Amino acid sequence: MTWGPIEIVVIGFESGTFDGSIVSELGKLVEAGTISIVDGLFVRRTGEDELDFVELDQVADGTEVGRLAALADRIDGLVSSDDVDELAADLPVGGAAAILVFEHTWVKPLRDAVTAAGGELAESIRVPGPVVSEVLAEIEALENQEN
Repeated sequence: MTWGPIEIVVIGFESGTFDGSIVSELGKLVEAGTISIVDGLFVRRTGEDELDFVELDQVADGTEVGRLAALADRIDGLVSSDDVDELAADLPVGGAAAILVFEHTWVKPLRDAVTAAGGELAESIRVPGPVVSEVLAEIEALENQEN
């Protein structure tokens, strides 16, 4: 199988409560073929140096977490326990997070067209939205100082 670009997303819940309200939006992305969820887990910080986590394929049906797990295309075990430690490092005690691995399936037809044309995707850089907003605000502030 040929993969599309993979991205790991950590969605934190400081209160430790997952109410399932993000499931419908993720479902829209999955149904549209924009992304596939290929791995994921839920993690909770139970102590300063203690994390508990459960893989999506081990989640009970009928829960809000189970609704999210049902969106997974497959569970490929791409996230290791070392990854969990690193990705959840800033999670406060009592906090929880969903760590989701997305395949950007929308890119596959473009990738195939590029390959058929003799090209290759040489680089893909993701810049988080808050970083873009911060840079634009700094540019605006500099421009206002010049005026």
